[in-house]
Amino acid sequence: MKRIGVFTSGGDAPGMNAAVRAVVRTALYHGIEVYGIMRGYSGMIKGEIVKLDSTSVANIVQRGGTILKSARSQRFTTKEGRQEAFDQLVNHRIEGLVAIGGNGTFTGAELFEREFGIPTVGAPGTIDNDLYGTDYTIGYDTAVNTALDAIDKIRDTADSHDRAFFVEVMGRDSGYIAIPCAIGGGAEIVLVPEQVQSIDTVIETLQVARKRQKSSFLIIVAEGDEEGNATTIAAKVKEAIPEMDARVTVIGHIQRGGAPSAADRLLASQIGIAAVEGLLNGMRNVMAGIVDRKLVYTPFQECISRKKMINQGFMRMVEILSV
Repeated sequence: MKRIGVFTSGGDAPGMNAAVRAVVRTALYHGIEVYGIMRGYSGMIKGEIVKLDSTSVANIVQRGGTILKSARSQRFTTKEGRQEAFDQLVNHRIEGLVAIGGNGTFTGAELFEREFGIPTVGAPGTIDNDLYGTDYTIGYDTAVNTALDAIDKIRDTADSHDRAFFVEVMGRDSGYIAIPCAIGGGAEIVLVPEQVQSIDTVIETLQVARKRQKSSFLIIVAEGDEEGNATTIAAKVKEAIPEMDARVTVIGHIQRGGAPSAADRLLASQIGIAAVEGLLNGMRNVMAGIVDRKLVYTPFQECISRKKMINQGFMRMVEILSV
């Protein structure tokens, strides 16, 4: 293999730039040419492909976002679109790919390899930490710390005014951001998609706490919770406890931005190196990840199909510490 491509796809995550940097410099270390594919599969189809060198990735390890940009591509979901992408790779003589992204990115890469034989090794880049095959994904640690910083400030005002704050964090299908934020932020309740908790249970928990003379509350809600988002849940609670002074805060996309933490820079660098060396060792359709502090390669199909379970011990911690 003499020439590889690297791209970022799906939602951006802090540390993606560090991963791109690691991919480029590892390829150069091994004497391989490396090309950056702009805007994910969309740019692959359009031929937005640029040669990268060591200078191209200088001074980006500390930057949030992705210098390669990211975009959704409806065209790539069609056979015709994938054919166009393949033709562009052939034109640039690219023999293998490093895909930095999540479920959707790896689903596309697996299908692309089956149809056209272009080997791909993935690097898990998503703040949701919901990919099977790695303990942590690139961007997750930064997102949690960003959310927790906001939650600390919200708790100050909740305590000052004896209010209940319903704080929504990202996590359409995952409670991995919500749970550590609840523990670290001192929340009374956490609501996550993986574990159904009825609104009646939420109301009962708050009523019991009020009887203990507790006057301020923090409820962390993952955006994909079965009972609804933070605004919906706050409205239901307010209807049952009219005297409660309730406020809603949606932390939103600031969780995706900002300089990556030291942990994310280290993880991205480690996985970026592993992705390139996996390609050079003949691997294909696998994701590089870290499990129990060891480097592992997991087939894309497992990453996509197997559910990464939340830690029930952490859920119990929230309950115990809210007393």
